[in-house]
Amino acid sequence: MTEILPGVHAIDGIDPSPDFTTNVLLLKDAKGGTWTLLDTGLPKQAGYDGGPAIVERYCAQHSIPLGSIRRIVITHLHLDHTGGLGELARKTGARIFAHWIEAAFIAKDPPYEGPGMPPKEAIQVHEKLKDGDTLDSFEGLVAYHSPGHTPGHTSYYCPARKILFAGDAVFNTGGKLVVSLKEYTFSSPLAQISVRRLAGLPVESVIQYHGAPVLKGGGKLLSAAAGHKT
Repeated sequence: MTEILPGVHAIDGIDPSPDFTTNVLLLKDAKGGTWTLLDTGLPKQAGYDGGPAIVERYCAQHSIPLGSIRRIVITHLHLDHTGGLGELARKTGARIFAHWIEAAFIAKDPPYEGPGMPPKEAIQVHEKLKDGDTLDSFEGLVAYHSPGHTPGHTSYYCPARKILFAGDAVFNTGGKLVVSLKEYTFSSPLAQISVRRLAGLPVESVIQYHGAPVLKGGGKLLSAAAGHKT
């Protein structure tokens, strides 16, 4: 089991490329013996089993009942984050959480016009979040609307542990955090502003979706990405 921090599990083999790190996370909830899934990976495609099959296999190997996943929390609409959403929601019975802007695009109402694409099927989000909402997941999460990569992109912060689950607000390239890459981003200036805001949080660990997680000293790297002096 890849437990990168206590109660934080990065699911092995979630990316089609063995040379690329993608962090779909299972978070052990502090209450009730349940779990929260953060993003869902790509759908099944030629030569790749797909996020749902990999999540299901991981859970079976480590005696985590699928039905104990009670929440699926989405950072943003892009297919590598939502490609397994519909199938995993059906298999687990979990409720889906996402920012209200992303919820509309995930439901294809209206269709998304920007880099990347939403899931192939229209999916209804159960809990539509706004900035500052709290989730009774893991050890308490706060939704931070961090637009730019997509209009409703949301990062999730755990104050008790100083962990930032950053989605695609930043990428880790060679041990350096950088603002989401321009070619995949709805608005790069807005993405930069969002990272500046996130860098104001007291952060120890940054677990972004792409690249190796920064488990210690994440705040300093986040400030550097934001252009702050450290």
